[in-house]
Amino acid sequence: MSTQRKPELVEEEISERVVSDYLEANPDFFERHGALLNSLHIPHGTGGAVSLVERQVSLLRQKELKLQRQLKELIEVARANDSLSEKIHLMTLELLGARDLPTTVAAVEQAMRSSFGADHAVLVLFGDPSLFGDITPGRFFRVIERDDATLQPFETFLKGNGPRCGQARDSQRIFLFHGDADEIGSLALVPLGNKSAIGFLAIGSHDADRFHPGMSIDYLSRVGDLVAGALKRY
Repeated sequence: MSTQRKPELVEEEISERVVSDYLEANPDFFERHGALLNSLHIPHGTGGAVSLVERQVSLLRQKELKLQRQLKELIEVARANDSLSEKIHLMTLELLGARDLPTTVAAVEQAMRSSFGADHAVLVLFGDPSLFGDITPGRFFRVIERDDATLQPFETFLKGNGPRCGQARDSQRIFLFHGDADEIGSLALVPLGNKSAIGFLAIGSHDADRFHPGMSIDYLSRVGDLVAGALKRY
């Protein structure tokens, strides 16, 4: 009788990682084991269980809904961009038809109020006010020397090159909108020329979220370039 011990078989524990790696390396596994696929059930958030196939269908539906929402958002953005492009086009035509500085200023004001729906707007030009006697100063049009001390609240903006959007400081709102200052919830400042060489356009909204730092400023930049180009003719 032999006293030699037989080697014991040690079963290697199959980890979840091993199973996951195997299924990833063999994507056709469930095609070869269709019955197993139909018998597998996954716990559901409602407390019941669903088959793996049903789970996959549910995930695909959720993915489809997400894609539909993204597509809807893209369509809305495209429509908004089309609308802005049309408004800028109409504004361009009006400015091209302006015969002098007064009609140019009037065209800009009309575009701000009608096409772009601005609750309040102010066009500030830098220069000697006595040289603009052919234009009556009003709520929209303002001429001021570039080094005027009342422009100090705009110092940071005037040193930059791009539009600024967001909540306006009290001193900025009072300078621009006077008695209507308290109505301004948000503000867009648009430079006219490099570092506001000509002046700037201020667009105020009652809506505190209308203009904010995270918004796209492309169309505001285009409007600024367009207005600056039109004013340089005079």
